Amino acid sequence: MGIRNWLRGLAAAAIALGSWGAVAPGLASAAEPIVLHRGNGAEPDSLDPHKATGSWENNIVGDMLIGLMTDDAMARPVPGAAVSYETSADGLVWTFKLREGMVWSDGVPVTADDFVFALQRINSSATNAQYASLTHVVKNAAAALAGDVPVTDIGIRAIDPMTVEITLEHPAPYLTELLTHYTFFPVPKHVVERVGDDWVKPGNYVSNGPYVLKEWQPNSYVHVVRNPTFYDNANVQIDEVYYYSSEDQVASLKRFRAGEFDLNAGIPSQQIDFIRAELGDYLRIAEYVTVNYIVFNLTRPTFQDARVRTAISMLIDRETITDRILKAGETPAYSIVPASIPNYPVKARLAWAEMPMAERIERAKALLAEAGFGPGNPLRFEFSHPSSTDAKRIATALQQMWRAGGVEVELIPGEVRVTYNNLRSQNYDVGWAGWIADFPDAKNFLYLAESRSGEMNYSKYDSVAFNDLVIASDNEADAAKRGELLRQAEQQLLDDAPMAPVLFSVSRNLVNSYVKGFEDNLTNIHRTRFMRIEGPRTPPGEQAPPTADNSSASVDAPADEAGEGFFATIWGWIVGAWNWFLGLLCSWFGIACS
Repeated sequence: MGIRNWLRGLAAAAIALGSWGAVAPGLASAAEPIVLHRGNGAEPDSLDPHKATGSWENNIVGDMLIGLMTDDAMARPVPGAAVSYETSADGLVWTFKLREGMVWSDGVPVTADDFVFALQRINSSATNAQYASLTHVVKNAAAALAGDVPVTDIGIRAIDPMTVEITLEHPAPYLTELLTHYTFFPVPKHVVERVGDDWVKPGNYVSNGPYVLKEWQPNSYVHVVRNPTFYDNANVQIDEVYYYSSEDQVASLKRFRAGEFDLNAGIPSQQIDFIRAELGDYLRIAEYVTVNYIVFNLTRPTFQDARVRTAISMLIDRETITDRILKAGETPAYSIVPASIPNYPVKARLAWAEMPMAERIERAKALLAEAGFGPGNPLRFEFSHPSSTDAKRIATALQQMWRAGGVEVELIPGEVRVTYNNLRSQNYDVGWAGWIADFPDAKNFLYLAESRSGEMNYSKYDSVAFNDLVIASDNEADAAKRGELLRQAEQQLLDDAPMAPVLFSVSRNLVNSYVKGFEDNLTNIHRTRFMRIEGPRTPPGEQAPPTADNSSASVDAPADEAGEGFFATIWGWIVGAWNWFLGLLCSWFGIACS
């Protein structure tokens, strides 16, 4: 019996050691979940689709909730919660059929009432949804938000539990693209009515998409896990996702190279040459329907003078910013709408766009003098901008450019969410902003300046001529005529200068080679459900880039990471052999093994 007891002890030790091996840091086993680590930029302001406003929030919310339409891997609209739709002859009434058997993550069926409830909620003043105006293509949605009609008058109804009917204010051929946006996502009526705004907290969050919220550590990460009730769960290959908040792009690059991030949104432009040379296989730069611009607060008397706004815009050397600071393929912007937008005659342009820089500086000084500013009374203002790596570098360059025109500027950096909240509340003088198209149509860029856009009109620009042209385009069925009306509206906007376009950006991502299914696309939307992990998770290079050009940190990879893939493979063999031996002992002595 002594030998038998000794062997029993050995088996127990084997079980313990085998269990340790299964969870040892950095040593994966077949039982471990497949986890994706995403560098996500800014800290989310909210994970409520009715209160989110940024692409960094969209990355998370769009992995948890599915609208009537959703994005495919190329960010094209495909059926989501709906399986089909029909449109009336006049383009005003759209009818959607929901998926049979679709449920929330708590098992409660997803019904048409959830979509009706959601559209009414986002257009209720009590919700304080900053982005509600994007839904105002729906009949009476704007009137409901203004309090002119009850939310029950909004043009959406449940014909039956599986059928949603949406009536529009005007034809919107882009509706399928628009319905992929989180402002149109459903929310779980049965949960929101029970716990209110607390529904977005871990433990309460109920989703109908591939993932559900597990944990949110503010200023660190958001953690989601796979939703087994998702209708396409069988094809989801990533079990868990961590979205890390990191506005310091240099620090994010370091974490990517160390293997802490599997992919990262954004790269520090001051290290673009090193990245291209050493990490070229991981760098993903692509065309992007976005514009970066500065915006003027027209509620401040100084900026109600168009001469002041025009002068500030003329002093910006756009080519220097794109070619010498960013250097990733960005292009100078002398219009608001990018050239890649379909069905649009891209001809609107700043009137002085062809003027040489030296002449522009002199003309800007003359305009400021006409407005009462000069050497004895220089124009002074605060420039609000995000504290992200590139935004700080651009702000410093702008400060120097404006100084060349006799303008004195104080830079006011802040967290991304704080900066945009200040823009929406007009708590700024001049600000830096960016806009990513919600759908690829010129209307979505001009939306930024419509008076009916509410808080998304950061400048509070209110032009009857501009608004009338946009409204006329809404009601024009002919695509060519509609495009011309939008062009006229854009030219009006450029001439009035409540905002100054600076550059058309490109998407800049770092994606490790073992991450598959990440597809470059115009809107830079990458849903995790289409990604997978193949091969060993080996960190990228270990060579540190040179410290130069305002770099705030060097990038050094831990020395002990070399050969991680090799040792992980060897360990896998050892664990496999040990598990075989463990199973033999368990079978011999009748010990229950997990």
